[in-house]
Amino acid sequence: MWANLTNSSLRILCCCCTRRPPVPSLISRFRALTLVDKTIPINNMSSSSSFSSFAHSNRSSGGRGRGQEMKNDRERSRGRGGGKDKIDALGRLLTRVLRHMATELNLNMRNDGYVKVEDLLKLNLKTFANIPLRSHSVDDIKEAVRKDNKQRFSLLEENGELLIRANQGHTVTTVESESLLKQILSADEVQCCVHGTYKRNLESILESGLKRMKRLHVHFSSGLPTDGEVISGMRRDVNILIHLNVRKALEEGMKLYISDNRVILSEGFDGVVPVKYFGKIETWPDRRPVPFSYVQN
Repeated sequence: MWANLTNSSLRILCCCCTRRPPVPSLISRFRALTLVDKTIPINNMSSSSSFSSFAHSNRSSGGRGRGQEMKNDRERSRGRGGGKDKIDALGRLLTRVLRHMATELNLNMRNDGYVKVEDLLKLNLKTFANIPLRSHSVDDIKEAVRKDNKQRFSLLEENGELLIRANQGHTVTTVESESLLKQILSADEVQCCVHGTYKRNLESILESGLKRMKRLHVHFSSGLPTDGEVISGMRRDVNILIHLNVRKALEEGMKLYISDNRVILSEGFDGVVPVKYFGKIETWPDRRPVPFSYVQN
């Protein structure tokens, strides 16, 4: 009986020993977590996971424009991965780097905004699709430029090397307006110059003018945001349009420029486009006139 019990106990004990997993050390637990984090399918990643992959290499903020871009990218990255979205995520990272991050990444940027694609692909960054930038190819960069619906980038082949730049939207002070952009010398060159914004901002704008914030320029669109059309220099969901009196601005010494993707830009005076250069203000899309004495209720 004892022997039987002992044998049974031994058998049970052996069974328990073979089925009981070894207790991992603290270090091995973290290793497992790292492995799981690296193998989570992109389609199941939350927006915060996508953001953290980029944030590891993004230590400083780049102003209102950059913050809004990051918010938009986090929203667009939810539930995405692979194929077309891989290229979309690459394009959004290129926008961030070429507009805002060249200095902190020690990226050699010319005063016309161009950097070598070869240098760009060496950066230790991940896109919002959690794909290392280094794993992308020159052809991927070309595809991202080709598919960008707002034509945010230009490519240039020079001395056998491929270079890329953002056409506008910079906060990095390496870039010089005269090198990056074409100056507008006559009001006849511009048929439409309009800044899109929101009713919640209008009272402040009418008090202190349009400010460039952290960017180098105040942005204006050379067209109206008609239904379904993607337009550079303005968000689709704006509900206020501020038209610039281009002739008056030029006559009084304000510099205006136009980018390769037809965005009109101005440094204003000390970073501000004063209210006196506003031609008219209207709501969008119903286009009702808004008085300059507007106060939001």
